[in-house]
Amino acid sequence: LMLMNLTVLPIAFGATGQEVLGEIQNRYEKTNDSEANFLQEYFGKMMKGGPKGEGKVYFKKKGMMRWDYKVPNQKIISNGQALWFYRPDDNQVMVSDVSKDFLERTPLAFLAGEGDLRRDFNLLNFNESVSPKEDYYVVELAPKEPQVGLSKLSLTVDKKTYQVLRADVIDAMGNVTRTRFIDIKTDVGLSNSFFHFTIPPGTEVIKMQEPATPSGKKGDPSK
Repeated sequence: LMLMNLTVLPIAFGATGQEVLGEIQNRYEKTNDSEANFLQEYFGKMMKGGPKGEGKVYFKKKGMMRWDYKVPNQKIISNGQALWFYRPDDNQVMVSDVSKDFLERTPLAFLAGEGDLRRDFNLLNFNESVSPKEDYYVVELAPKEPQVGLSKLSLTVDKKTYQVLRADVIDAMGNVTRTRFIDIKTDVGLSNSFFHFTIPPGTEVIKMQEPATPSGKKGDPSK
């Protein structure tokens, strides 16, 4: 019992940023799959009141993810090998191959069992909420290797579960894509087939040289 208490005390009393980072990584390494509602906002340096999005997101180990947007009407789905960005209003789907290297460089890859926060990012800042009504940590990270569209990553995590409640992806210009995760559920038993997209007949197919991301950014298209 004394040994168990010794391992718990550093986290319970005055956790450090590196300890919290390790707990976040461990949390998602032990999670097979997860689902949550999400709200997404964009804050631009040159544009106020940017686009907003909402819907439901699903993650599973081996780089699988599915973003079903209600607003705007679109889907972003990856089975870990291919990625589909489907916009039914445009009757168009963008398709790209997904490499392990790309998955590991995706800002939220750790949610789908890829990448490693401790290996891939440097810790810039660490804050702990002090209000009894606000029970969370905030870690601000910078990628160790340059990444297009990512200068900093800020994660707000629950103190008890170490689940990510909010993720701010910040680019070099200071523009922020903020995603809030609500009603998070883990290990719900999602099938691999759930992360495969069947292209509707008659849909225009555009092959992408670089995969799209959940923030909607895309590479160069080629038909």
